[in-house]
Amino acid sequence: MPSPTSRTPPALYALAIGAFGIGTTEFMPMGLLQQIAGDLDVSVATAGLLISGYALGVFVGAPVLTLATRHWPRKTVLLALMAVFTLGNLASALADGYASLMAARVLTSLAHGTFFGVGAVVATSLVAPERQASAISTMFNGLAIATLLGVPAGAWLGLHVGWHASFWAVTAVGVLAMAALAVLVPTTRSATTPVALGTELRAIASAPVLLGLATTVFGFAGVFVVYTYIEPLLTKITGFADAAVSPILLVFGVGMVIGNPLGGRLADRRLAPALLGTLVVLAVVLGALGLLLHARLPTVILTGLLGAAMFATVAPLQLWVLRKAAGAPSLASSLNIGAFNLANALGAWLGSETIVRGYGFTALPWAAALVTAAGIALALCAIRGERVARSTAAAVCPQA
Repeated sequence: MPSPTSRTPPALYALAIGAFGIGTTEFMPMGLLQQIAGDLDVSVATAGLLISGYALGVFVGAPVLTLATRHWPRKTVLLALMAVFTLGNLASALADGYASLMAARVLTSLAHGTFFGVGAVVATSLVAPERQASAISTMFNGLAIATLLGVPAGAWLGLHVGWHASFWAVTAVGVLAMAALAVLVPTTRSATTPVALGTELRAIASAPVLLGLATTVFGFAGVFVVYTYIEPLLTKITGFADAAVSPILLVFGVGMVIGNPLGGRLADRRLAPALLGTLVVLAVVLGALGLLLHARLPTVILTGLLGAAMFATVAPLQLWVLRKAAGAPSLASSLNIGAFNLANALGAWLGSETIVRGYGFTALPWAAALVTAAGIALALCAIRGERVARSTAAAVCPQA
């Protein structure tokens, strides 16, 4: 890799294009469920499993593909993953039945976790240590913009041309991302000095890494307790018309685009306070939403703040785990992407349980805040563990 510089390396924009495509294809079916269900003669609930199947593929594919490609040059890994992503979306565009579409979705998802995991390692290698979190946030900006623009554009295209066209469009994004990666990402002879598998697994099994992964799961899960049910919350509780939901979600997306680089800059300055502080802000926003859910203007403002707080946590969470697994950065980084997706599933399930058990939609923000509070407790344990380790090291090896 070239020596880090003060300017933004063009390779980060290539990674962001790939992130945009992956983020778009992950959530695009949310806006196409009724069309897919009608065309394939399945229920809307069954069509919704296309999103769950994708999330499961991410969770499984992240460690498997990371281990399978651990001795490959990282540029080769990124290109291969983007090829899998592109072929998966091509298969989705050509699917003529539910089973074939589900298989194509799972194939596409396999590239997700490892692309973001290896991409984060590549991103941090391109910049100076004090800019590593910002480099990660630049890549993840592609994911934020996908939520803001890509998913609505896919839904619009599917509505006017058909859902197959939406997958054709994302296939084209995959081709563009492959070209950008091929041209802009520097070539290296090998990924890293080969590390024994046992060494990597021991690094992952260490307490700091496991605490970091758990912090990601619980800290981020609170968002999806609310976001999964944002439409009924806005219409049934706050009293907005159905037509107002999309513009309010646009506010959420704008918040994500703002919060992502902010979290990166804070983490570059002081990682531990940024990790803890962004999670605390997220819990406060969720609690405030619980208090003000019946008021329209505050709810809109808090929805934007929720998007900002949510994505402000991404770079600190990712960089924390990456730094705690010095012996297996790619594997740890990929596993943390899987942890984000596990948080998605956990949050959706906890939200469902909250509703089913009779607490109602108004209880969702409070349940979400409690889940994120658990993430804060885990972050405190992780930070305290780091301080104890430093104190112990200083006692054993005092400075002269």
